[in-house]
Amino acid sequence: MAFHIAKVVGAPELSSGIAKDSTVATVDATATPIDLVVVGQGYVGLPLAQAATAKGLTVVGLDRSQRVVDALNAGSSHIDDIADAELDLMLRQGYTASADAAVQARAKAIVICVPTPLSESGGPDLAAVVGAARGAGQHLRRGTLVVLESTTYPGTTEEVVAPILREESGLEPGVDFHLAFSPERVDPGNPVYGIVNTPKVVGGLTPACTAAATALYARFIDTIVEAKGTREAEMAKLLENTYRHVNIALVNEMAVFCRELGVDLWDAIGLAKTKPFGYQAFYPGPGVGGHCIPIDPNYLSYKVRTLGYPFRFVELAQEINNRMPEYVVTRAMAKLNASGLALSRARVLLLGVTYKPDIADQRESPTTPVARKLLDAGAEVAYHDPHVPSWSVGSTRVERVTDLATAKADLIVLLTNHAEYRPDALPAGVPVLDTRGALRGADGVEAL
Repeated sequence: MAFHIAKVVGAPELSSGIAKDSTVATVDATATPIDLVVVGQGYVGLPLAQAATAKGLTVVGLDRSQRVVDALNAGSSHIDDIADAELDLMLRQGYTASADAAVQARAKAIVICVPTPLSESGGPDLAAVVGAARGAGQHLRRGTLVVLESTTYPGTTEEVVAPILREESGLEPGVDFHLAFSPERVDPGNPVYGIVNTPKVVGGLTPACTAAATALYARFIDTIVEAKGTREAEMAKLLENTYRHVNIALVNEMAVFCRELGVDLWDAIGLAKTKPFGYQAFYPGPGVGGHCIPIDPNYLSYKVRTLGYPFRFVELAQEINNRMPEYVVTRAMAKLNASGLALSRARVLLLGVTYKPDIADQRESPTTPVARKLLDAGAEVAYHDPHVPSWSVGSTRVERVTDLATAKADLIVLLTNHAEYRPDALPAGVPVLDTRGALRGADGVEAL
């Protein structure tokens, strides 16, 4: 096999992994060393810092936002997965947040967890990665480990990050310091799998770099999986999310024609998943959202296009998933027409504006394009979401309904299946378009 799983019990302190006769020196002994500096304190970086802190590592969370840093140091968390009480425990265990990039000069290891969105042209926007790499390079010391966790296209660590670190520090990657890539696998709101019990893939620029990264992560993560190199580790993340993206597109397209065929797709999926091998269930919905599925496959598509040909699977999946909000609005219009109402004269209540259930994360939520299309068609739009106290679509502030049972609407569209959304919790007599299959079988409910 091209990789192996390393279960490290009582892992040793991080070492440079560089030959003893090398001129490499350790961090200045007069400075108080930091085991780990995590660059970026968002949905990826803060849980990583939490896991490392809990295992006794000295951790500093570095973030460019002074507002975020001040809030973290005051015990106020800004992400769903870490409650204020958990952050308070982190602080008591020694965690601190900082906006001063110079703390990296005292770090034994620097892990970069910054956003990698798409640019306006649809290509990768590596501005945050470049900025973080420059900041790390300016304070880099011999023997330090640098790990990129931000999702990106294969080759980024070697072709983008390594040259920046070399330029800023004057040190050679893989010789004077270690460099590796380890894809983040954070699933916000997942009650079973978190940082510690999700296997951690690591791929270094050299075998010694891989070993150094393994030694770091093994101090606070149960299972480490070593890749052949940085490119394989980068590709693993894109493969995981492209797999999901393509299969969601498959069932989304099936949802459209199954209605025309008179087939209950939800029932068919339930039947198919009784097969104990060779099948994994995916479900249709109003589109795709979150920090991974709508974004990551485009990084792979971008890289493939640089080779001179399109990645047709990804581009077709993107096309199908992107047109689902329009399909939802078309279905809403048809349901209203059946009641003798025009969309332009209707009040539509949207249930759930986050990208997945029972969290507050709205990143790339398909609810936004659905609402925008409804507003453009002249509909009056309101929303209910127990996790989102205010919500805007562009410059339009959308009315929030707080008492769902007494809400007034001509049509309800369920877009995110929060646990609160049960048939008995909805206003009586209002028809429902259920895009998640959560209320199937209830009176007045029509599934996507």
